Amino acid sequence: MTRRGITVLGATGSVGVNTLDVLGRHTDKYRVVALTANRDHERLLAQCLEHRPDFAVLVDKGAAEKFAAAQQETNLETRLLSGVDALAEVACLPQAESVMAAIVGAAGLVPTLSAVRAGKRVLLANKESMVVAGRLFTAAMEQSGAEIIPIDSEHNAIFQCLPDNADTPLAGVRKILLTASGGPFLHTPRDRLSDVTPEAACAHPNWVMGRKISVDSATMMNKGLEIIEASWLFGLTEDRIEVVVHPQSVIHSLVDFVDGSVLAQLGNPDMRTPIAHALAWPQRFESGVDPLDLIASGRLEFLQPDEERFPCLRIAREAARAGGTAPAVLNAVNEVAVDAFLGGKLRFTAIPEVIEAVLDQADIADHYDLESVIEADRIARLMADAVVDNHLARTA
Repeated sequence: MTRRGITVLGATGSVGVNTLDVLGRHTDKYRVVALTANRDHERLLAQCLEHRPDFAVLVDKGAAEKFAAAQQETNLETRLLSGVDALAEVACLPQAESVMAAIVGAAGLVPTLSAVRAGKRVLLANKESMVVAGRLFTAAMEQSGAEIIPIDSEHNAIFQCLPDNADTPLAGVRKILLTASGGPFLHTPRDRLSDVTPEAACAHPNWVMGRKISVDSATMMNKGLEIIEASWLFGLTEDRIEVVVHPQSVIHSLVDFVDGSVLAQLGNPDMRTPIAHALAWPQRFESGVDPLDLIASGRLEFLQPDEERFPCLRIAREAARAGGTAPAVLNAVNEVAVDAFLGGKLRFTAIPEVIEAVLDQADIADHYDLESVIEADRIARLMADAVVDNHLARTA
């Protein structure tokens, strides 16, 4: 049997590591063509030694030099590339039929879009790309014939629950419901939220994730971004996408149909499940995840999200309704604010304040191309830096 080639963008992050774990269980079906990372040269080298890809990419040139020096001490024949442009290059390699898009944040936009334009099957874990430039992605899919299979547990769950008929995937759908765990501060008194630490924000009760997405879960901005992503992935307006807090993270999302049926996808909170589903689709294969024990899971709770506790959810909905470059600005400022919080420069409750302040000032364009959305992202980051600096000056 011919093995399917795959490139993993963002191999050293949480999703990338889980992807390689699943791929390692099915070496008879998949061959790793390329692995990429930003600067974690040590982990990338270890991954290359195990999976023997044709190409490796390190964006940071200093890290690439260290990788090259260490590679000389091995028998690894992987070709090393460096720089941002190399990401888009390996996303289009003809020997890779599939591309796992797992770069965190807007940095994944160009290589992910390159993979779509090249007609790949794109396993989309980089929600920010679709948030920032959903219109460009849908147009590129229509032109190239690329497939996008969502990896976020919520969107993958919806994908699994929708009808198989590709011509009418929304037939009879009333709305979709994205589940949210509520993060580590679901029941924390509001007057204590301003004092929470980055360590506390990253201590997710159910999922093992990177620091940025863990903070997004704590603010519920991740759910706001997922609303925007879902609207592009599934062709639904924002008002037909609801969020329900489900602290146990057993039901990953639901689809509500006009006949009164509600279909849900359940499973243990482990990213290897949606990764394995997307890799094997339309078949199924083993992921390494333990079977769900419904008896042990016990009671399943569902709560209305509190937008006063989680203002990022409201702000994201407003950006979704505004459209144009508003989601790109939202995402860029959130990345800056979260980074400032993780760096000790911003209190937790100031994250939505920074985002709202920039959105109120930013010039939002109704239409965009790749260059203009990148420019909107750049300007938004500069504005966000200024707001953070002002915040620091006021609180010093």
